[in-house]
Amino acid sequence: MEHMTDPYWLAVLAFAMAVTGLLSGTLAGLLGVGGGIVIVPVLFNVFPLLGIPEAVQMKLAVGTSLATIIPTSIVSARKHHAKGAIDMGLLRAIWPSMILGVALGTILAIWLHGDALSGVFAVIALLVALNMGFTGVDFKLRDQTPRGPGLWGIGGFIGTVSAMMGIGGGTVGVPILSMFGTPIRSAVATASVFGLIISIPATVGFIWGGWGNPLLPPFSVGYINLIGFALIVPSSILATPWGVHLAHTIPPLMLKRAFALFLAITAVRMFYALLT
Repeated sequence: MEHMTDPYWLAVLAFAMAVTGLLSGTLAGLLGVGGGIVIVPVLFNVFPLLGIPEAVQMKLAVGTSLATIIPTSIVSARKHHAKGAIDMGLLRAIWPSMILGVALGTILAIWLHGDALSGVFAVIALLVALNMGFTGVDFKLRDQTPRGPGLWGIGGFIGTVSAMMGIGGGTVGVPILSMFGTPIRSAVATASVFGLIISIPATVGFIWGGWGNPLLPPFSVGYINLIGFALIVPSSILATPWGVHLAHTIPPLMLKRAFALFLAITAVRMFYALLT
């Protein structure tokens, strides 16, 4: 543990966090995915190289990712609201069940062993990869979003899974809403608010759950690493326009398939680590 107070180690940590932000921002602009689905697997691979204890690696990755989602979701939601693209009726109907899901997901993430958290991420990441890899924008299960208990179940599921994975509402929420009949632009805009509903209470929970843990690296508040937060947010904002530019120069279908492959490989690596 002494190595984590070495200035050289802290400099390497800072560099790794800045690179993580650049990668997440680029892919967010390139593919329209939330940064969390990139940040968590990158940190999952980086933390072992930095000698961060295995017992806290996944929880630190998830918690730090959730904290970075707060400012980016505020920016995104304000832009979508200004364009009038958010489905306020859907948002009012779904947010209470989503909050309950976030509470459940946060409690489970803090209580479960890091391996179980990795397993949840791997399963959902693989499903997202399959969705991105094999379905088109027009894929639907039904033409209208359900109301009542059906919608509450969707909200609870999105909140629970997103809190456990360290992601905003877009990665899981957009494909689910679009499959249930919500127009894709409205789904993306409404899911930008999901990011706030998920990330704020979940971040508070991860701070509380990891408070005082002696295995955490310096400058951590619970399972939130402040160096990561301070560097990932601005570097991801800086890199997002790069991704947007690339999106207009590279065939989008090829990029979508490439990211699906990245997620699939990440999921397989997590499964392999769990089984060996």
